[in-house]
Amino acid sequence: MNEETDPVRARAREVADSFLEQGDDYGWFEALYAEAEGSHERIPWADLAPNRFLVEWEAGNRLSGEGNTALVVGCGLGDDANFLAERGFDVTAFDVSSTAVEWARKIYHSDHIEFLQADLFQPPVEWSGGFDLVLEIYTVQALPLHLREEAIEVITGLVAPGGELVVVSRFREDDEELEGPPWALSRSDSRLFEISDLKLREHREFKDAEDGITRFVARFSKEI
Repeated sequence: MNEETDPVRARAREVADSFLEQGDDYGWFEALYAEAEGSHERIPWADLAPNRFLVEWEAGNRLSGEGNTALVVGCGLGDDANFLAERGFDVTAFDVSSTAVEWARKIYHSDHIEFLQADLFQPPVEWSGGFDLVLEIYTVQALPLHLREEAIEVITGLVAPGGELVVVSRFREDDEELEGPPWALSRSDSRLFEISDLKLREHREFKDAEDGITRFVARFSKEI
């Protein structure tokens, strides 16, 4: 089923559009999770499994989290947070949706994951430069374009000196028309993450055989 005929994705866009038209840039996340009433099938990105592009990328990189901390941005139901915890990281995972956070806590019970409700644009002060690995999957692409640079600036500021940022997003060519939500990132857009002493180390593209959409995984490292 493609996106145009998928009723779950169509409903998510309806909810998003209703909030965006009122000038509420991300209140729709909580509305959608609450409307789902505990059914993950009603959340288009909730597979109860880690992001498959992250999994494929990690198979060639072998993340080792022993003694390291990780932060998952926009954690949703916690699948990616659990993936990192299984690789030894002490994980902090947050979402703007309180419903999503409570849901994630019920699914994953781990001494190595702390799920918190938080606003990306107002993170706790102690998070600044505080994580050995920051994982950002699909959050930036879901935000209106006028928030993109600010969101990226906040995310990059959470990476500790010597740490890494891994980004997974839909991919578009630089000259490709931009429509959304979600608003895919181009290779040029991914370069926006090269602030706060972060350098792009890897950029890999994956074409999804299921929906034909190309996504990318980018890895950045921060200078010590």
